[in-house]
Amino acid sequence: MATKTIVVDDIDGYDGEDVARREFEVGGGKYAIDLGDANYKKLGELLAELAPFVERAAVVKQAGRTRKSSAETTPRLQGYTNTDVRAWAAEQGIEVGRSKIDDEVYERFVAAHPDARPDARPAG
Repeated sequence: MATKTIVVDDIDGYDGEDVARREFEVGGGKYAIDLGDANYKKLGELLAELAPFVERAAVVKQAGRTRKSSAETTPRLQGYTNTDVRAWAAEQGIEVGRSKIDDEVYERFVAAHPDARPDARPAG
């Protein structure tokens, strides 16, 4: 049995034979989009108009996240992952949220798995 794949223009839904994956670059980033010849031509014209602005613009770097001090972060487990902690907690009937694992759950896990106790590393 034969299968036919129809590629559709991401801009206007056109599904002609000329629709294809088109790659282009803007400001150092590489992008891909499915376009027919007409929309690909429009994209080329827009990129040509945009080029002088991008060339003269400065890159704005995103501000970094502030790090918590080591006293505020949960110590890492040695030889175990958060997935291991979640699986163990589920076996014990302990509810764990989808995002952060409570410190109490880590403490109980380490108590049940002494080999998971993190190394005591000096700060600095």
